[in-house]
Amino acid sequence: MTNNSPINKVMFAFGTRPEAIKMAPLIKTFQADKDFVTKICVTAQHREMLDQVLNIFDINPDYDLNIMKPGQDLFDVTANVLSGMKHVLSDFNPDIVLVHGDTTTTSACSLAAFYNKIKIGHIEAGLRTGDIYSPWPEEANRKITGVLADYHFAPTTTSENNLLKENINKKNILVTGNTVIDALYLMIEKIENNPRLKSRILELISSQYKLFDDKKIILISGHRRENFGHGFRNICNALKTIADNNPDFDIVYPVHFNPNVQKPVRKILSNAKNIYLIEPLSYECFIYMMSKSFFIITDSGGIQEEAPSLGKPVLVMRDSSERPEAIKAGTVKLVGTDYAKIIEESQKLIDDENEYNMMSKAYNPYGDGKASLKVLNFVKSI
Repeated sequence: MTNNSPINKVMFAFGTRPEAIKMAPLIKTFQADKDFVTKICVTAQHREMLDQVLNIFDINPDYDLNIMKPGQDLFDVTANVLSGMKHVLSDFNPDIVLVHGDTTTTSACSLAAFYNKIKIGHIEAGLRTGDIYSPWPEEANRKITGVLADYHFAPTTTSENNLLKENINKKNILVTGNTVIDALYLMIEKIENNPRLKSRILELISSQYKLFDDKKIILISGHRRENFGHGFRNICNALKTIADNNPDFDIVYPVHFNPNVQKPVRKILSNAKNIYLIEPLSYECFIYMMSKSFFIITDSGGIQEEAPSLGKPVLVMRDSSERPEAIKAGTVKLVGTDYAKIIEESQKLIDDENEYNMMSKAYNPYGDGKASLKVLNFVKSI
């Protein structure tokens, strides 16, 4: 297919681990097409966790703003991304900047591109909870990006409908599925076809937690800003009760480096016999752990999309979700940070085989792993 499009120079801009995961298959797809000149800019809003993903997917950024610093707040991130992007955009002068999702990097990069009158493509567009403070600041970030973007790549028809309600022109929206499924399939294939990688993953996990085939694992992932404080204490107390009531299960919790997470988690859960507090896992190790888990308790957005492709039920520690498709499909349940509800829904999955099967065998509404190709073909047609 010849590229007659005015779009030739494409910039990918992102800054956190989840964005890197979801952008990786897209970057690979565009790099493989000789019609495009691509450049990658990372802000490093997350540093160490971002670098892990870049390494595993063999992605080498052309620009690195390296903004992360101890104690950074949203003011720091926004100001540093905005000023850093000024130089990057004038140096490369892309035809389009592709941003992802709902981080502060996303909204600030979009604003920088807008100031330069450069077209913006928003990957994972149209997610909404309807409450600007839940999740915070993500709901505002994605709405700001939605206003500035020229093209909107919505993962589902629900997301598309949200955009249409905001008067976005239908011809500028494409329903693609979610690139996180592309990334998941890419990584599973990589693990299966690379025995050295698989044995390295097993080695890395085993250095912190010994995997046994007959052991049932509840995998935890919790780090969201809106749950800091009282919410996190509730979560930890609920996990402790679940562990005490189910000695045959292991609870494995890779704990985020953020002190607001570390402090309550270590204080409440350190002495529980069947709770294993381990360091954050690299992307490939976490995918492997998900595949080995019985079910997952999380406040992460991406995991709500990935886990159903692996047949794993997900309990979401949030009061609202911008991913209602998973709730509707039955692969995900909201439990918030409610002590009793976390325990009750976990126990149901442990005790009730029908409940477990209903969730684990539900259809994944997030696509077929071909989202990146759909984005590429759309950009060619502009």
